[in-house]
Amino acid sequence: MNFLETAKQYEEQFLSDLKGLIAIPSLENLADTAPGAPFGHDVRKALDYMLELGRKEGFEVKDYDGYAGTITYGEGEESIGVLGHLDIVPLGEGWSKDPLGCEIHDGYVFGRGVVDDKGPTMAAFYAMKMLKDKDVKLDKKIILIVGTNEETGMRCMDYYAEHGEIPTCGFTPDADFPVIYGEKGHIGIVLESNEKTVIRHMKAGERPNIVIGKAQATLPKLNDEQIALFKYYLDVNHLKGQILHQGDEDVIEIEGKYFHAAMAYNGINAAVHILNYVGATFDDALAKQLAILLQDWKGSAFDIDIEGGYMGFLTMNVGIVEIQNGKTSVTLDIRYPNDTTGEEVASKIKATLAAQSLAIEVADVSDSKPLFVDPNSKLVKTLEASYREFTGDTFTPVKTIGGGTYARKFDNFVAFGSEFPIKEETPFFVGGPHEKDEGVKVENLMKACAIYAKALEELAK
Repeated sequence: MNFLETAKQYEEQFLSDLKGLIAIPSLENLADTAPGAPFGHDVRKALDYMLELGRKEGFEVKDYDGYAGTITYGEGEESIGVLGHLDIVPLGEGWSKDPLGCEIHDGYVFGRGVVDDKGPTMAAFYAMKMLKDKDVKLDKKIILIVGTNEETGMRCMDYYAEHGEIPTCGFTPDADFPVIYGEKGHIGIVLESNEKTVIRHMKAGERPNIVIGKAQATLPKLNDEQIALFKYYLDVNHLKGQILHQGDEDVIEIEGKYFHAAMAYNGINAAVHILNYVGATFDDALAKQLAILLQDWKGSAFDIDIEGGYMGFLTMNVGIVEIQNGKTSVTLDIRYPNDTTGEEVASKIKATLAAQSLAIEVADVSDSKPLFVDPNSKLVKTLEASYREFTGDTFTPVKTIGGGTYARKFDNFVAFGSEFPIKEETPFFVGGPHEKDEGVKVENLMKACAIYAKALEELAK
């Protein structure tokens, strides 16, 4: 079968089904939970939508109490798994398209989730549909596992691992082509302090895994010199911002750049800039020390700036900053290579803080260990061959990433697409995962369908 030509024949139906899925604002809402909807009713709607598509196409479907669902094709003792997720990050600001509209412009489709991860999950679903519609005979069954909590902890996959069938091997379509055979470890650290600060209130950041793209802080009324210094700070750092006057208080606002925490170096952290300005202008000891500790995305101030042999630099993102009622809390998202451990990273941070004169301490630590699959394994080589067959790309190497995907939840799993390594120049902005105007070329989504279909056929023989 010519998978690429077959995929193109499904394009209209594919986009219609994707549009319905993108329209559901499947953002975790723990204030709206219920039995069968552990992450909120909107996430539940997205799961129902996907399972109904599978049911209509004649696949076997199963709901795991709203944590995850499966869409299964074929039979066999062994199984090939595909792990996709239906939850999204917050919409954010600054969109020029409807983030829930699945609008198509000049061959690109836009919307929150078209890249991460509704579009790729739909591509994997249509790969299964192509195999089923063409009655391709397989020796192993294929299980598409759709989760609902990837962006906020992956508790959905923990639940599924306890209650569902674990595939023999497989992939998640939630990263880049050709193949991602390794993922950095992921440690979350919460710093806390009760030290006094001139900042009366600050709540910045939506998720630990997003660079803080906009931040505000409430301060005492600024004098003329402090106002002038704020404007100067914005100018020398090429930032946008404003001062909002509210009675005997002023609120300063700085605009940075949202980006995925795994590539914090591509973002501009507005909260860290506010701490830096306040620390210098008011000689605020806590703000000054936090700015020093947090401003380098490599974590050099904590002595954790290492570069791994396979996975490259450790990255540190300041994801949430909260200051209220005399208490300061900072949540860090750190991605580390497999040359170190989460325990070693946390230990160095604690040692650095112990050496400081301010009372800042580590209040909480969570750790997800690195993923590493032999790049010469049958799984990696089979997936790589499928990608190269449909792209002709013999140059781009398989690689490792700083992002964390579902692949780390099961043995012998890797990340496989659906983003292509070569980005085309466009006269308009096309955002990536977690960015405004998140978008992807329709042609690339259909090509991903073909790549996935071929890979699944080969793995399931």
